[in-house]
Amino acid sequence: MKKNIFSLLFFAFIIIAPFNASAQLMIAKELFSKADSLRGTLNPYRTCYDIKYYHLDVEVDIDNRFIKGSNLFKFKAVEDFNTLQFDLFENLAIERVVYQNQDLEFKREYNAVFVEFPDIIEKSKIDSFIVYYSGNPISATRAPWDGGFDWKTDSKGKPWVATACQGLGASVWWPNKDHQSDEVDSMLISITVPQDLMNVSNGRLIKTEKLANNKVKYHWKVVNPINNYNVAINIGDYAHQQEVYHGENGPLTIDYYVLKENINKVEHLRKNAKETLAAFEHWFGPYPFYEDGYKLIETAHLGMEHQSAVAYGNKFQNGYLGRDGSNTGWGLKWDFIIVHESGHEWFGNNITSKDLADMWIHESFTNYSESLFIDYHYGKSAGQEYIYGNRKGILNNSPLQGPFGVNKEGSSDMYLKGGVFLNMLRTIINDDEKWRYILRKMNATFYHKTVDYNDIIQFINQESDTDLSSVFEQYVKHKSLPMLEVKKTKNGAIQARWIAEAENFIMPIHLGVKGQPLKRYTINNKMQTLPLKIEDFEEIDIDLFNYYIGVLK
Repeated sequence: MKKNIFSLLFFAFIIIAPFNASAQLMIAKELFSKADSLRGTLNPYRTCYDIKYYHLDVEVDIDNRFIKGSNLFKFKAVEDFNTLQFDLFENLAIERVVYQNQDLEFKREYNAVFVEFPDIIEKSKIDSFIVYYSGNPISATRAPWDGGFDWKTDSKGKPWVATACQGLGASVWWPNKDHQSDEVDSMLISITVPQDLMNVSNGRLIKTEKLANNKVKYHWKVVNPINNYNVAINIGDYAHQQEVYHGENGPLTIDYYVLKENINKVEHLRKNAKETLAAFEHWFGPYPFYEDGYKLIETAHLGMEHQSAVAYGNKFQNGYLGRDGSNTGWGLKWDFIIVHESGHEWFGNNITSKDLADMWIHESFTNYSESLFIDYHYGKSAGQEYIYGNRKGILNNSPLQGPFGVNKEGSSDMYLKGGVFLNMLRTIINDDEKWRYILRKMNATFYHKTVDYNDIIQFINQESDTDLSSVFEQYVKHKSLPMLEVKKTKNGAIQARWIAEAENFIMPIHLGVKGQPLKRYTINNKMQTLPLKIEDFEEIDIDLFNYYIGVLK
């Protein structure tokens, strides 16, 4: 629904000069440690190898909150090297690093581990080593907003355990090359638990192995590339149901794992899952992980986008724990966690940012996917009302993009502001079929790939036939909104320009005279006269429903 709303907004608009390089370096030194750099930087000890396969094999001692196991690293040498870095939090003990049946020397620095091989590993060689480790992993206190193990019990007192580690890093509980730029091609996840419990992880269950001492090992195989923070353990007294969804790429298995006490609530998951897949395959293209299936797993924490194993803790209700953040009513017609976390299967899991600084790519597109879900099921005007309603939660206090090389994301505005921004891009492009084509082609072009800011901007510029570089720069790299300055000349002509921090800012805007259709005008940072005439300012009509901007008259 198009709303012709004109709000006269007065802003104390301060143009802040960009920091120079030395100033940025001072801030980085002040705020970030060497541990942050070791975790977030692609140094030569990381770029020298490309991870191809993991076999993670871990036993979980729930009573003692203790884990013990190993991880096999299979890699391809990108260049000649004899030392590499992998990552494991320093509170976890490394017992051995084994290469060709020999123990290797290793050095630990904060959460980074440096391993020196006896000989040069030559470029293109496929090789492997195994890390044996144990310890009490960090316990999450507010999962999923902090990271580690979430040790809980269900209403019957049985253990209910899960991992969640986005941002903090998967190396909080298992050894790996912990950088988003290098996704492992495939992996086997083997988790040992007490025999009266079940473990559910990513991919497909290929074997259940009964062990001594009343234990059982679950083997889950992942055949698609997966980023480290998505690898998950979910342990509980689960019941299981499965169905087949006939999607764009054929039959897709949907598995539901809920506590046995909630087996009668699976219908809620089933309805929302199928509606979500239908909407997102329409807008974004086929679900990206048919080979690994799609699962919803009940957890004590609210939820996470664990690839092919979505963690679900929204208590079988619509909205966000029964609430609609947009206050429009549209958010109460569907289960927020199923829709949002499943949206990440396309944006975050299929398309993954190389550096955590660009996590806005994950969260902005996924927040926007909520609006597109509504659009698909309830119509375009409903989706746009929802996204407009989200504006009240935007802070505009820091950029969506974070600092690079230190494992740090940007502002929480990457959710709501990011979604509003993408809806604005749809309006700028002004062709809904082209917009859908862009979203679908983006998921095909970057299928199972890692990307950065430039990849996304160049792609959208090319596919939209519009240079939106300065628009992305302003909304992603700066915290302030662009200000549309509008003037009326003595003869009634309208003049306009943008005031923005992005250099050479240029952006289209739909405006006109009240009572007449709005037209799309491309405005830059130089005052220009538009082919419109008015007698007073009240006649100006600007599309402030779809454009998230400031206005100065």
